[in-house]
Amino acid sequence: MADVKTGANRPLSPHLQVFRPIVTMVMSIVHRITGAGLYFGMALLAWWLVAAASGPDSFAFVNGLFGSIIGQIVLFGFTWTLVHHLLSGLRYLIWDTGHGFDLKTADAMAWGAIIGSVTLTILLWIIGYLAM
Repeated sequence: MADVKTGANRPLSPHLQVFRPIVTMVMSIVHRITGAGLYFGMALLAWWLVAAASGPDSFAFVNGLFGSIIGQIVLFGFTWTLVHHLLSGLRYLIWDTGHGFDLKTADAMAWGAIIGSVTLTILLWIIGYLAM
């Protein structure tokens, strides 16, 4: 039988204020947030495609919005969200095979996804601007 005094000071439902954030925990949270953010980004992509199918006036309007400074920032964020979610998802795929659970490897994969997503996003935008 459990000692009531021992468990009395422990939280019944641990939360972020109890645990010190570590990179894998933060990555799990960011992976969920980027997954939700992809819904917004895909709505923007669908809007752009519908505008392209609707005619030159609609397409010019949406292209004008996406070409503005705020539009470019939103599209850059969407690109990062897409790349980050992809790389983070690859971490989960590796974990699904039963590999990469030791602390050193898990942390290295988390930092790799962070650095890789920022680097790939910047490279994609540089390549996109050079191709214009």
